[in-house]
Amino acid sequence: MLKKALAVALTTTGLMLAGCGSDDDSHHNELAFLDNFPADGTLLDYQILRADLIDGKTQQTFEIRNGGYGSAMTAHPSHKNWFYALTDRGPNATYTGDQGKGKKFPVADYTPRIGLFQVNTDGSITQLDTILLKDRQGNAITGLPNTSALGGTGETPYDADGKVIPQDDSLPYNATTNPIRLDDYGLDGEGLAAMDDGTFWISDEYGPHIVHFSAEGVELDRINAFADDDRVNFHLPAEFANRRANRGMEGLAVTPDQQYLVGVMQSTMYNPDSAVKDLDITRIVKISLQDGSVSQYLYKQEKNQNSNSELVALSGTEFLLLERDGSFLYGGPKAADPDAQKQVYRIDLSDATDLESVADSGTLAQDSELGLTIAGETLEEVVLNQGWSALTDAGITPVSKALVVDMVSVVNYPHDKMEGLWVIDDSHLGVLNDDDFATWSTGGELEQKMLDSNTIDGNRLYIVEADLSTD
Repeated sequence: MLKKALAVALTTTGLMLAGCGSDDDSHHNELAFLDNFPADGTLLDYQILRADLIDGKTQQTFEIRNGGYGSAMTAHPSHKNWFYALTDRGPNATYTGDQGKGKKFPVADYTPRIGLFQVNTDGSITQLDTILLKDRQGNAITGLPNTSALGGTGETPYDADGKVIPQDDSLPYNATTNPIRLDDYGLDGEGLAAMDDGTFWISDEYGPHIVHFSAEGVELDRINAFADDDRVNFHLPAEFANRRANRGMEGLAVTPDQQYLVGVMQSTMYNPDSAVKDLDITRIVKISLQDGSVSQYLYKQEKNQNSNSELVALSGTEFLLLERDGSFLYGGPKAADPDAQKQVYRIDLSDATDLESVADSGTLAQDSELGLTIAGETLEEVVLNQGWSALTDAGITPVSKALVVDMVSVVNYPHDKMEGLWVIDDSHLGVLNDDDFATWSTGGELEQKMLDSNTIDGNRLYIVEADLSTD
């Protein structure tokens, strides 16, 4: 059905372009939806993955939905009314079972995927295509955790009943003969960049890994911080392997010249360990796709343990960065929070210190595992023990930031997760939430994710006005 919709869309677009006098005319027609888009947004369609599980709160059956297209979004390179959106590893819930801390995966064989969507003139949204992500041999990957050698943090995968997921699910789990099922190609995708040649780069929360996929979703290459991973040509700085579990590289952008990938970590990395957890210092990395050279910058969040959830390039140095907390404005699974934060900032790398370029001098030293240090402490430890002023005294400046839009003020944003940004033109920004496949959990028990007593959370696209020009 989706392939048919795509064929129709391509035919329609071809006819429209043939009848237009210029690309400007065709782009104007593609942007006609801006005149009719609902102020309260438009829901994306979904399919039901399961509807047989018992809600831990209501004790009634509930739906696990796909949905899930909210972990990232990005503009289609040539069609102004098309966008791509990414799912993460699939429905999951924090759970501790017989084999320790982990996640319930009620759809364990779920394949992470990219959806292609069209916004129609009337403001409705049509899904045109689905691209399933695959390994280098063309086999569908899963969202199950990686092994420890590639960044796995010991997250044991359990099924919906709390039983360990073994390699062969037709046989009982046995640590020796039928061990826990892990997937070194497993991806918890959170950042998405669509290239002009039709390929994609995706960043994730596991490694973090940054993986290059063909237009058909087959892995071509990857970037990570693990020197022993023979799939990798370019590497991230080693300290990125100290990412906090479930808070990896949440945003990814490609610069307009297609020469650099720029990624942002969701929260403070455990550099060197979890003692620095409750901070507001986060990292941005810029990678040359030509030679793998790296620049690295700091970003200061508005609140400790906030989430940087998306990154979009406006120019080679200016980006939009989405920063949010985990609150619900009107409640739902949590208490209502009138101070919920869902904001988009414009940042500029050119104003900031490139950590990779700082030479060893005095108390400053580049550590091969921890990155730039001051008197033997990581930058995270310095902020923990002395505050940001100590970084300033050492000549280290974070990226500049300026508020672009506050989604709570503009649209009374009701969702906890705001994770997709789409630069439509110089004055319109698309924002997409992650609905978590319409699932939630309390105490490890799965339930429907509700925004209020009557509203199930779903992927909703909002479009807001904002000054996104770079002149």
